[in-house]
Amino acid sequence: MFCLDPRLQADTEYLGHFPLCQVLLMKDSRYPWVILVPAKKGLTEYYHLSAKDRAQLMEESARVAEKMADHFSADSMNVAELGNIVAQLHVHHVVRRKGDPAWPGPVWGHSPMVPYDAAALDARKKELQELFESYFVDETAIPKGDSSNVYW
Repeated sequence: MFCLDPRLQADTEYLGHFPLCQVLLMKDSRYPWVILVPAKKGLTEYYHLSAKDRAQLMEESARVAEKMADHFSADSMNVAELGNIVAQLHVHHVVRRKGDPAWPGPVWGHSPMVPYDAAALDARKKELQELFESYFVDETAIPKGDSSNVYW
């Protein structure tokens, strides 16, 4: 059964579900930052996905990157799959702007996360849910327990 890594669970807020991935908001208020996690059991590397799921992940990632870049006027989109600390396969999508706290270096390891206050977190969640609304699927329609499909 699919379970979200405890560190991802602690550092993010759930936004919704695409056909393959859970869509999560990283709770660092300095950057618009979304993480996609393929909702399949036991994945740690991109190549563990079937060819069909790799293509789906690429499509979902491209949609997130494009929507976020346009919406937030990004100078650059940092899209990365890192597994050094959290082994579960997940893909970061970070809006970068010249002059942001880590520019031009990577956000990872730059400085401690700055959490959202409650109102700002709710506002950012709503903003992103509206941005991705047309891509979200009805989670009740996702088969559960079938290893060939997304499951929980």
